[in-house]
Amino acid sequence: MTHSGNLLGVVSDVDELIQLRFQTLGLDLWSGSRVQTYLSGGHHSAFRGRGIDFDESRYYQPGDDIRHMDWRVTARTGVPHTKVFREERERPVFLIVDQSPHMRFGTRVAFKSVIAARTAALFGWAAVNGGDRVGAFVSGVLPDHEIRPAGGRRGVLRLIRGLATASAQTLEPDNGANVGLGEVLARVRRVIRPGSLVVILSDFAGLDEETERHLTRLRQHNDLLACFIYDNLEGTPPPPGRYSVTDGKTIAVLDMADRQVRLGYQSGFQTRLNKTTAVMHSRSIPLWRLATHQNPVDILRRGFAVQAKFAPRFRRAS
Repeated sequence: MTHSGNLLGVVSDVDELIQLRFQTLGLDLWSGSRVQTYLSGGHHSAFRGRGIDFDESRYYQPGDDIRHMDWRVTARTGVPHTKVFREERERPVFLIVDQSPHMRFGTRVAFKSVIAARTAALFGWAAVNGGDRVGAFVSGVLPDHEIRPAGGRRGVLRLIRGLATASAQTLEPDNGANVGLGEVLARVRRVIRPGSLVVILSDFAGLDEETERHLTRLRQHNDLLACFIYDNLEGTPPPPGRYSVTDGKTIAVLDMADRQVRLGYQSGFQTRLNKTTAVMHSRSIPLWRLATHQNPVDILRRGFAVQAKFAPRFRRAS
């Protein structure tokens, strides 16, 4: 893990998160190209895209989609009519940023908690660059930070300040009163607007049945994206030896010379990754893996390129 006078890599810095704006130019959250037609359906988007609002009914014209027929107006007038929709100018992007004690770990570049904050800031800048609103729920610290969706520079700066404040609080000893991922998702369900994009940035150490239930409900009316954040040392045991470890309050010794300990160490991470992958796959939620030594910008660009290529696979049937 890297250290410096300003705790670079241990806590998130406001100036650093602001500078990430320049790395999001050209990054489109929705697709490789914007919709060019007045009616919906002109392209396949990486997610479902912005929502659509009913605009008006007009006379049916050859080639109109039969699924958009306005049967009420047709029955009343005796003349075939079809519904016309217009794309919403914006829609909320809601970020769930895990800053729990188990995220305060990293052996290369930065803690997982810092990588989560940097990635959240990138999503925030990309959202407002595209004219969308951004909000967040920063969990795992006390008090939890709920940031209501807002657009423009003001919206993303509110997000950045909340991330930096929460990151600074991660240096405080864990008091055991942290909110779990399932409870966070329950809160998000109460405040989120249908048709939003929900991005979860976590190591998913708290993935349980409650979390799975809320994921299922959220997925019914929103697009979800999960970013699995990890450190390479979690999946690959260090060389045999005795290592001092701490949770911020107590210090213990991890005996990695013991073969059974090494096997258990490695299988624990693999089990968590496999479970997270299975849960997301069963709900058609894309899962991106992001290691602490990787550049989040590269992962986002690569991820959205894949999403755009396989868009029909991730779209929910209308």
